[in-house]
Amino acid sequence: MNDHKQFKFSPMILAIPLYFVLFLWLVFWFEVKFGYNFNKYGIYPRTFSGLKGIIFSPFIHGDIKHLYQNSFPLFVLMFSLFYFYRKIAFKVLIYGTILTGILTWIFARKSFHIGASGIIYMLFSFIFFSGILRKYYRLIAVSLMVIFLYGSMVWYLLPIKEEISWEGHLSGFIVGFIFAVYFKNTGPQKSKFDWEKDDYQEDAFDEMFDENGNFIPPKQEEIIEQFSN
Repeated sequence: MNDHKQFKFSPMILAIPLYFVLFLWLVFWFEVKFGYNFNKYGIYPRTFSGLKGIIFSPFIHGDIKHLYQNSFPLFVLMFSLFYFYRKIAFKVLIYGTILTGILTWIFARKSFHIGASGIIYMLFSFIFFSGILRKYYRLIAVSLMVIFLYGSMVWYLLPIKEEISWEGHLSGFIVGFIFAVYFKNTGPQKSKFDWEKDDYQEDAFDEMFDENGNFIPPKQEEIIEQFSN
């Protein structure tokens, strides 16, 4: 499959991350406008009631700074996911979000964990490692772009600030790596030339000898045809 077919833009690729981010702002506006505080719907580790946060926590943010800091990287990484990995994008986003939440619920400290940063770290990790594992030059370029833009985020995988859910970040990073390995043979792949394929190599080699093992020099017409193709 050529690059044009693998990476074709459609309005949905832009609409999904845009509407997702706008929905986060709508939730925050609703909290401020009507005086609600949705923090209690975040992930509270190792409690039954805290399980609801696996679904709700990505849509809840503590303040406008928290929301603003998450909005742009979330949009860029979701756009990259749906553009370069469209066939598996929904699986990565939905299952990745759920597994990130579950992992946070299992080992994070006792506190309400809120925000979309777990998704951001999951997408960051998935996109970065997917490009490296697939060895496809376009996806490697995307990996390098991601590390250039957001490489400094790796510091927040460590407990350097008490108010930051580093456990959620680490959970997302781990899940993203696991998904990159699991889906490495699904979605866009590096194109193989004929001479890179095992069957082609075996057939071409066998045809160079007759049934007695004598070398058969290629005909001039065959050489011309090979170079013309």
